[in-house]
Parts: sequence; C-alpha cells; structure tokens
Amino acid sequence: MVDVANAYRQCEQVIKYHSKTFYKAFSLLPEHKRKAVWAVYAFCRIVDDIVDEGSAPHEELAFFEKEFHLFLNGKIPQGNYHFMWVALHDSFTHYDLNKDAFLDMIIGQRMDLVKTRYNTVEEVLTYSYHVASSVGLMLLPILAPNKVEELREGAIALGLGMQLTNILRDIGDDLARDRIYLPRDLMDRYQYSEQNLQKGLMNQNFINLWEHLAKEAEQHYKKAMETMNEYPIYSRTPVKASAVLYGEILSKIRKKQYKVFDEKQYVSNEEKSIILSRISG
Repeated sequence: MVDVANAYRQCEQVIKYHSKTFYKAFSLLPEHKRKAVWAVYAFCRIVDDIVDEGSAPHEELAFFEKEFHLFLNGKIPQGNYHFMWVALHDSFTHYDLNKDAFLDMIIGQRMDLVKTRYNTVEEVLTYSYHVASSVGLMLLPILAPNKVEELREGAIALGLGMQLTNILRDIGDDLARDRIYLPRDLMDRYQYSEQNLQKGLMNQNFINLWEHLAKEAEQHYKKAMETMNEYPIYSRTPVKASAVLYGEILSKIRKKQYKVFDEKQYVSNEEKSIILSRISG
C-alpha cells in the first residue's frame, strides 16, 4: 500500500502534467488544502481519461464507479488508481467532502459515452454542470468549509463558465472525437450547419455563434465573481486566479481570430504570471 505522502505526490504530478492553469492557481493554497485539491483533481482526471482514452470505456467507467462505491464504504481499492484512492481517503478524513458531487462527475463523464450532439443550450449547461460545476462543489468544503452553502451557486456558475470556455477552445479536438457541444438551436439561429463545422468553415456566422456562447460563459464568470469575497483569504486568490486565467482563454481566442479548428489556444506562462501578480497584488 502506497503511503499517504507519496499518494499526494502522485496526485500532484497528475495535475501538474494535465492542467498547468489549475496547478499554478491552486499552488497558492496552504499545503494541507493544496494536497486535498490535488486528490480531487486526480479523481476527475482519471475518470475523464477513462472516457476519452480507455480501450473499453463503458466497462472501465462502470468498474471505476463500483470502486468509488467500495471507497465510500470504507475500502481503499487496489490497482492502477490506488494512489488516488489513498490520497482521497485522507482528504475525506479531513474534509466533509460531498460524495454526490463526485457521483455527478461520473454521470457527466458517462454522458460523453452516449451523447455526441446537443440540441439546446440548456442541454449543454446540464452537461457542463456534471463535468465542471461538480468539481467546484467537490472543492468547496476544502476551500471554504464554513461557507459551502453561501458559495454553492457561485461555484456552480464558475464551473459553467469554465466548461463553456473548454467547449469554445476545444472545437477541433472534439470534432476529432465526433463530439459537437455547440447546440443545435444556436447553430440554426446563426445559420451555421454541422457540415460547415466539419469543414472548419470560419465565417461571420461562426464568429457570431462562438461569441454567443462566449458571452454566456462570461455571464457565469461574472456571477461567480459576485461571491468571491466570501471565500476565506487563503483560498480567495487561488479561486479568483483560476476564474481569471480561464476567462483569459476567451480573450486569447479572439486575439487569434477564432482559430479553434486546428489550433488550441493557451494563456502563456508569462501571461499567467502577470495576471497572478495583478490579482495577488
């Protein structure tokens, strides 16, 4: 059995490799809270990778969900993800983590196995809640243990903004997986067809469609910011930083003339450092 310290180190490597934005933002937390965030992130990353990269994702996800229920019953599963379960067990011991949020994440990932097209914005937001807002609800007991209910709606809004940003950034990558998250009702409204999307057609209709969802994302970021000062001082800057850094991706895409079919736009490390210094200053 891997020791707890090593388990957390492995979780840290997962987030450090897969999400430099979150790693940079949440590295500002006190150590014990930072490690719990690493454990939660590792859970989310693993279940996401099962769906996106697993050789038999339906079976692997069902097995992972079974492992989580064993975990909830006090057993630490063995196998490839043992380190994550060890770290997560320690985090559950120290924080009143919301098991329903973890289950919602699994539900959201299962959506990707059965649904590749979305008809309405509401459907996209429901999906976004499960795969992104659930993360905020997982983290709240770590980041603001005495303000969980007060911050719930803001955390949900932040997740929605981030996932809409992911969708707008990852259009090309998602197409390669035969997934389209741009909702049919908006595509019809802006007279932009799936055939146009498959061709990577960049025209004003596409820009109008993209901007509609970008403004929706920005409204969710704005709502999240309204309660930002309710976070304790130690977690306020990391949460705000993650919101601002993620929102900056939208600005980056605009500066790059909406190139989302063949390029993936990022905020550079230098830009992140400037933004973080501005926030923490």
